[in-house]
Amino acid sequence: MLEKLFKLKENGTNVKTEIIAGITTFLAMAYILAVNPAYLGGIEGATPGAILTGTAISAAIATLCMAFFANYPVALASGMGLNAFFAFTVCGAMGISYSVALTAVLIEGIIFLILSLFKFREALVNQIPENLKFGITAGIGLFITIIALINSGVVVNDDATLVSIGTFSSPAFVLSILGLIIIGILHHFKVPGDILLGIIATWVLGIIAQLCGWYKVDPEAGVYSLIPTFSGLSIEAPVLFNFDFKYIVKNLSTFLVVMFTFLYTDIFDTVGTLIGVAEKGNLLNEKGELPKAKGALLADAVGTCVGASVGVSTVTSYVESSAGVSAGGRTGLASVTTAGLFIVSLILSPLFLAIPSFATTPAMLFVGLLMLSSIKNMKFEGDMADVIGGFLAVVIMPLTYSISNGIMLGMLAWVILKVCTGKIKDIKPVMWISTILFAFYFVLKFMGII
Repeated sequence: MLEKLFKLKENGTNVKTEIIAGITTFLAMAYILAVNPAYLGGIEGATPGAILTGTAISAAIATLCMAFFANYPVALASGMGLNAFFAFTVCGAMGISYSVALTAVLIEGIIFLILSLFKFREALVNQIPENLKFGITAGIGLFITIIALINSGVVVNDDATLVSIGTFSSPAFVLSILGLIIIGILHHFKVPGDILLGIIATWVLGIIAQLCGWYKVDPEAGVYSLIPTFSGLSIEAPVLFNFDFKYIVKNLSTFLVVMFTFLYTDIFDTVGTLIGVAEKGNLLNEKGELPKAKGALLADAVGTCVGASVGVSTVTSYVESSAGVSAGGRTGLASVTTAGLFIVSLILSPLFLAIPSFATTPAMLFVGLLMLSSIKNMKFEGDMADVIGGFLAVVIMPLTYSISNGIMLGMLAWVILKVCTGKIKDIKPVMWISTILFAFYFVLKFMGII
């Protein structure tokens, strides 16, 4: 039955590999179960418990849609960055209510659905120039690398140089690097589940460090116990269908700005993630296109609509899926496994939430390494549109902390250079449409509207 559903042999995989890949992806992205309640749980009308439940349910449904619509090993959940914009900008600085923000997310999801059905997003995925695709993959590799290094304290803020190296005596610093070495050793000896085992090994070493007194628990400083406790566990109902359509009539311009920002960021974050994960998992065809892109994008759109309906911010494809792909995941069975764990997390949330970010750092560093290797396929001479477009995608993503920024500037540079070098015929319609969207976004940024 599983073979018929997911075509395991055709994709060169098996049940065991897919399950390990699904678990690996889940562990790499389980932090969203802690982050989302922390971000959204303090908004009037929401509670941390309700947000946790909504996050798990929407992630499970969206990831199942990815499994059955596209048969891809890609997991989805509330997007990082978009949840911060939702909580701190829209509901915070702008003073917009929780229900209005959810309405903006819902309408954005519906527009996404329409764009997916009319194949605009599919064309966007498939018609991005090859050099830019490799640049996007390498850029995402660097992006998730810096995220992991910051989360574990290896890279820290510095007012003079923006970034600096963290404290060498910190257990998070030491154990995250040690975990990467463990994964490297396991990978060298071709041990199945090397990335997953690396996460678990780093967590266990952290528990030992806590018991020995090196890792000191301090909740006020954001340092929590690595030993799970199940006391007082309860499951709170999510916030259901909390929408406010009346606001739109009286505040159309403000609403459109919020909705457009959600829409713009989600489009290009999703496109970048799908390209990066697919390229690393050899899921692109000989033309460099993503088969079943329509199904993958529909899963993203449905996930966003479901997320708004259960009270959480935009649901999108997760770059952490690369961890599962690197562990061998090639089909939707990995996604089914990840979705199942999101449901189980409602019961075993203390177990998953006890896994610290420094334990998943080695996995993300190793995945970053593998994705960065796509830079070998890039052309650094010849058509300067391809060269500079790809280069900007690589460097802008990590240095501006945004996948969409890298895609935007890379594609803009590509189009402008094509025009200036007399190769306007190479520009496909979807690239023109994207350029217009970018120009509109720049105007809004320049005016200080977003």
